[in-house]
Amino acid sequence: MKEALNNELIRSYAKINKAYYQLLKDDADQMGLTAVQLKALYRVSFQPNISLGELADKLRLTKSTVSGVVDRLVQQDMIERTTQANDRRAVNLHLTKLGHEKLEALMQTDSVVALKIKEIMQFPEEDIQKLLELNNKILTILNSKEDLQE
Repeated sequence: MKEALNNELIRSYAKINKAYYQLLKDDADQMGLTAVQLKALYRVSFQPNISLGELADKLRLTKSTVSGVVDRLVQQDMIERTTQANDRRAVNLHLTKLGHEKLEALMQTDSVVALKIKEIMQFPEEDIQKLLELNNKILTILNSKEDLQE
């Protein structure tokens, strides 16, 4: 019985991840972007002046991958790179006016992700809190390196 529950639990997370990614892709398609580009825009909007390395960490991608994503967003005039006067190697990212406008237009119209999250947030608060608590416990276990054998 526990083995069946284990498989069902893992499959449910995989299904949730796949469904969320598809919704994100639908939103990105509306904007003429990839899902990763849209995630980068969201992250930069929430954390202006984020460094390329920090953005890569947040997106859980390599710096070289994120650099290519940012290059394309810079070419589309949605993100701007700025360097610091005291350290010209340090590059910070922020949204351009067009980047803000595109995200704002998406959020005010047909963002499938926003609509679905709004629907999920209608769950009772105690259910959401319990789910978050369980998810955090699962993440702690999954991220724990001490139990791994070589």
